[in-house]
Amino acid sequence: MADQNTTRIYMVRHGATELSAEDRFAGAVDVALSEQGKYQAARLAERLADDSIAAIYCSPLTRTVQTATILASPHKLSLIHRDGLREIHHGHWEGMRRIDVESEFPEEYAAWEEDPFTFAPQGGEAGVNVIARALPVIREIVLEHRGQNILVVSHKATLRLTISTLLGFDARGYRDRLDQAPACLNVLDFKDPVRVRLMLFNDVSHYADQPLQSSGRLSKWWDNSKE
Repeated sequence: MADQNTTRIYMVRHGATELSAEDRFAGAVDVALSEQGKYQAARLAERLADDSIAAIYCSPLTRTVQTATILASPHKLSLIHRDGLREIHHGHWEGMRRIDVESEFPEEYAAWEEDPFTFAPQGGEAGVNVIARALPVIREIVLEHRGQNILVVSHKATLRLTISTLLGFDARGYRDRLDQAPACLNVLDFKDPVRVRLMLFNDVSHYADQPLQSSGRLSKWWDNSKE
């Protein structure tokens, strides 16, 4: 890296799983990568093979560990697990389809749809709780690896919440306004734990010819037309 005072963090969502397209709440469900997910991760590994990666951090869940293992192979690096990077926990909704949650827990679901940042289903986490555990991990990485390139493999909601907060965006709308495709690449440059600049967001050009189409999965906001 030309600027020895800048830490570059490659933030990656894990590859696709069999649950990725089923509109299910599966944040804490420990599911493996699908064959498609392994392919996506392999293409990203090829893309980053010639980059100088100093360390690889990941969530301890199977899908992130598998993705990180594929990405680590060209660099001969061991994985560093951090629990703070795991996905948001949806409590007693875990494993359920959105349509079923909305039917069985209408009041709770409505409260969560309105404010997922501070409200959580029973036994689960609100977005603010995810930020409280994820941001200290990012701070640790920036301070520990000044001037280096670091790879962080995490999850959809965790990455959206973390990026929103780091850039000073209103994280209350993270589910509606930011997307993270399977095995996507985000790049953020840090001068220090506070000064950060987004250089690349939700990029999947390593396995797709064009950006993926926006999906309303787990959020009705995108599909609710007022026309």
